[in-house]
Amino acid sequence: MEPFNQSMVTHFIIKGISEVSELQLPIFFLVLLIYLITVGGNLTVLLLVCLDRHLRTPMYFFLGLLSLVDVSSATVTLHKTLFTFVSGNKTIPYASCLIQMFCFGCFLSVELFIITAMSYDRYVAVCYPLQYVMIMNHRACVLLASGCFILSLFGNVPLVVLISQFSCYRSNIINHFFCDLLPIITISCSDTSLLETAFRIEGIVLFTPFLLTFISYVFIIAAILRIRSSIGRRKAFYTCSSHLTLVILFYATLTFQYLRPISEDTLDYNKLISLFNTAAVPILNPLIYTVKNKDVKSAFRRKLSYFQNTFKG
Repeated sequence: MEPFNQSMVTHFIIKGISEVSELQLPIFFLVLLIYLITVGGNLTVLLLVCLDRHLRTPMYFFLGLLSLVDVSSATVTLHKTLFTFVSGNKTIPYASCLIQMFCFGCFLSVELFIITAMSYDRYVAVCYPLQYVMIMNHRACVLLASGCFILSLFGNVPLVVLISQFSCYRSNIINHFFCDLLPIITISCSDTSLLETAFRIEGIVLFTPFLLTFISYVFIIAAILRIRSSIGRRKAFYTCSSHLTLVILFYATLTFQYLRPISEDTLDYNKLISLFNTAAVPILNPLIYTVKNKDVKSAFRRKLSYFQNTFKG
């Protein structure tokens, strides 16, 4: 295919989840259902954290942020997919593509850092229970949350700036359902070595949160095993089980999606992993923290009872 000059690439064409015409309607309703459940579930958790005074603790503060990021990430990626199904227009302007890529990268990084902050919170809760309130005070939580967003911005700006400097593309068709970094690299005929180096450096930097999370859980498990009472061990593990499930799920999907060789042959596979990561994981997050969490379920019942009594009155 003839290379495009950057001046000619005023837009990209998003290939989508599938090109099989018979699957378009089922995929549309599936994506719409996933998006509505994602938004509904995460906004419910966010509202509970904001409205219920029993959930005003560091763990639920970070859980509320995680829900906000999940809603934002799903909206950034899936809104174009839903719009394409409705309008049939698969094009996206060049600048909009870069903005979508930047926003998705930021939300993904923020989620990574928030999960790490939650690991530290669990570490303090289990290993230093008597000092927990003093260590994880409001100021510490705000500083950790601010750091998550600031580090995310600094990590993603260089990548988008480097992509904006690409001078030509072999094609303007992106084999994905949104503008992601790896599909853009595969269709560029510019020298991508600098970008790939920056991407690997960022990957190494982003390995640090994984390392911190891993170390936190080494200390957490060691502390739990030192508890003599079996009831105490179960209680301590219960406080971490929801977050540990989230950590395993998040890092597993992230590894399959990004820590693989970049090639056009793997893009279809990456689309499925990306769909799971951007759609299914945000659904599972509120489920993990509500199905297994007595505090959230109690808060939900309290608010439901409050609204029922309000409407009856």
